[in-house]
Amino acid sequence: MKAVFSQEGFRTLRLSWIALALAVFASGALGFGSYWYLQKEKRDSVVSAGRLKAAKARTEAIKREIEDMRTSSRLFQDLLDKGVLQEERRLDFIERLDQLKAGHRIDSLEYDIEPQRLLTLAGGRVFNSLDVMGTRVRFRFKALHEGDALAFLEELSNPPRGFNAISRCHLQRIERASTDFSNPRVEGSCSLERISLKDKATARAS
Repeated sequence: MKAVFSQEGFRTLRLSWIALALAVFASGALGFGSYWYLQKEKRDSVVSAGRLKAAKARTEAIKREIEDMRTSSRLFQDLLDKGVLQEERRLDFIERLDQLKAGHRIDSLEYDIEPQRLLTLAGGRVFNSLDVMGTRVRFRFKALHEGDALAFLEELSNPPRGFNAISRCHLQRIERASTDFSNPRVEGSCSLERISLKDKATARAS
């Protein structure tokens, strides 16, 4: 049986075999390199997408913080304009009660002003530089007409300076025993919170 390739033929084609082996190796290396590069690109793409998403989230958070600060600044300025950041002035409040009583034909007015206290905010929120204070006022009154009673309450809850929040109020008609129209027809029992802000630095200094 005659050999297809002789030793002389192998020697003659040795360089071709080496070139073929190198080509196969190079092809395999190129294929592996391409696969590795593709996987690296995929990993880099995932990492880049994650970084981009995180950057967008941080940007949105910063935008919200800036808007919150702007809103808080406007709210704080509104509170300052309303005179909330000031010492509690009970005598001024009592004088205003007397004025409203006369202006809205309130027949009788009794009130009880509790000591000022630190208010507990929702969620236990606190402010670094300010304390939110509240003074509860309970009052009872009688009025000639329902309109007088409602006007009295509306003006009481909207003072020129400061902030009064009516938390509870009960109005009822008074049964008349006579036909005297000068007698009060409505009586009310209410409570409100006089809200004010106190500067912590000022409080510590005092």
